[in-house]
Amino acid sequence: MESLTGTTTDQAPANPAATDDMLATQPVGYWCGLTHTTVTRHLRDAMAKIDATQPQYWVLNRVNGGPTAPSREEVVAQLTHLADGPHEIARIVDQLLHREWLRIDDGQRLHLTDAGETARVRLRELATEIRAVVHQGISDEEYVAALKVLRKMVANVEGDGTPGNPS
Repeated sequence: MESLTGTTTDQAPANPAATDDMLATQPVGYWCGLTHTTVTRHLRDAMAKIDATQPQYWVLNRVNGGPTAPSREEVVAQLTHLADGPHEIARIVDQLLHREWLRIDDGQRLHLTDAGETARVRLRELATEIRAVVHQGISDEEYVAALKVLRKMVANVEGDGTPGNPS
């Protein structure tokens, strides 16, 4: 790996106590994984306190978020890649129907009920509050720069094999 000064930087073992001058040698997978786990746990713990889950929020947003009401199959297909397993989103739809946060029309399309919209709005407020905690001390510019770096890393790995040249 080359550093900004053009010298080669060895990959160091993950070290949560790494000093700033050591961060360039830290494995990005470790830090991305730790960030994902920590932030997701914090969000899910907060949602649990109001008897809701992050996947329920995804489904409520998806049902609310399009120009036409989606079918159950469309919601499952669009959200399964985020879920903890291939059947989780279908189960969440069932939970939300049972809870009467969703309803199905005669055309087999999903719609939010008034209770579902109330829950979606409350979960959005909570997610916004959690985002403020997570982003404390981080400017929008820093956040965007971090995401651009991560996006570039993904492109480097998923590209055509030439570093810095995504397909």
